[in-house]
Amino acid sequence: MDAETLADLLLAQAERDPELRHSLELRAATQSGDVSEAHRLLDTAVTDGNVEYTAKIGAVLDTLQRMLDAGSRADLAPLARRTVDDISEVLEQSGDHTGDLGERLERAVELYARACAARPPDPEKLAGWIVEVEFDGPGWPVIDLADFAAALGERGLKLIKSHVDDVLAANGAGHRRDVAERLREQLAEVLGDVDELVAILSAKPPRVDVSLKIVRVLRAAGRHSEAIAHAARALTHDKQPPPQPEDETSLRRKDFDARPDRETFAALREAAQAAGKWTAQRREALATLRERAAGGGADELVRVLLDDGRPDEAWRACVRFGASPELKLELAELRAEEHPAETIPVLREHVDELIERKDPQAYREAARRLKSLRGLHKRAGTADEFTAHLAALVETHRRKTRLITEIRAARIAIPKAVTSPRTPR
Repeated sequence: MDAETLADLLLAQAERDPELRHSLELRAATQSGDVSEAHRLLDTAVTDGNVEYTAKIGAVLDTLQRMLDAGSRADLAPLARRTVDDISEVLEQSGDHTGDLGERLERAVELYARACAARPPDPEKLAGWIVEVEFDGPGWPVIDLADFAAALGERGLKLIKSHVDDVLAANGAGHRRDVAERLREQLAEVLGDVDELVAILSAKPPRVDVSLKIVRVLRAAGRHSEAIAHAARALTHDKQPPPQPEDETSLRRKDFDARPDRETFAALREAAQAAGKWTAQRREALATLRERAAGGGADELVRVLLDDGRPDEAWRACVRFGASPELKLELAELRAEEHPAETIPVLREHVDELIERKDPQAYREAARRLKSLRGLHKRAGTADEFTAHLAALVETHRRKTRLITEIRAARIAIPKAVTSPRTPR
């Protein structure tokens, strides 16, 4: 069918299906990357029901991500911050921040950090916002200073440190002190104060993940003898029997700390949910997995997030920390329908890897993947890019006659400008 006929059919179906119509309206409203249109969506979203609000927030976040990925010169920080503040307000009213909207809040914070890095706002105002969210907010979102460090700069970080020091000096207890201690550790890490960071970590109850982090910090600073000495002390302590009986959550946490992976995470989740402790345990467990992922190999973190029903977080972890090619491809296939533009680079890499095998079966699979890639480009509105990519690929491998044959067999039109191969290979 031609494009006009398809459009008519889609429009007719949208008239019969309110959900499809609403989805198309949101996509149309934000597809162009119009910041003012995204602000308008936020204006109307606050009066909508929960499902409607979540859908509109998702459209705004998609707009932000598309523009950031495209390297837009627009100042997106105000829109991103407003989105974070709006979601936080709605979550505070509902009292539930563990569902889909809670996941969108985490995504909004991440996009705000990216927007600040691209166009840094006033560091004092940014520092003031972080202090207000962390100390006076309802407990979410949880800010990772490392994500905002570049935008905060030395001046912003010093302002946050001053506030943290004041809270700790007051010798209070409760939420504010817990926040101050967490931010104190992050500040030491961001500012590169190794002695301060080691002192903070050493003061914590002995756990395997804490000991490992101390060893990594010391090694990264070139203090290898200290790292070896600390590892030896930690090993000796771990061999000692526990001083008192532990509840089920503590036991599962100990298992997870000793071997942080999908299995121990699932066991910890089951025990902590039964005890009503999952929110705090999940945050700490994921922090451990992110710490390990930063040192190389993000597969366990990505798998855990998928098991936890958070595919968007899993994708962001995959992109940030670098998962294995197999897992990256698996995630890309899961996201291809709703996020075609994101998955195109992954599929291109896979096609290149298949071609490098120089095997007839791999060539056949590469052609099949190219056909999928063509569909992704069409849905992403970048069909011309696929044509150019295919032309370059065929030109590069023009002597691989079996590959060219498989591409033609997959009914993929090869650009006419590409010359025919002369020597079989």
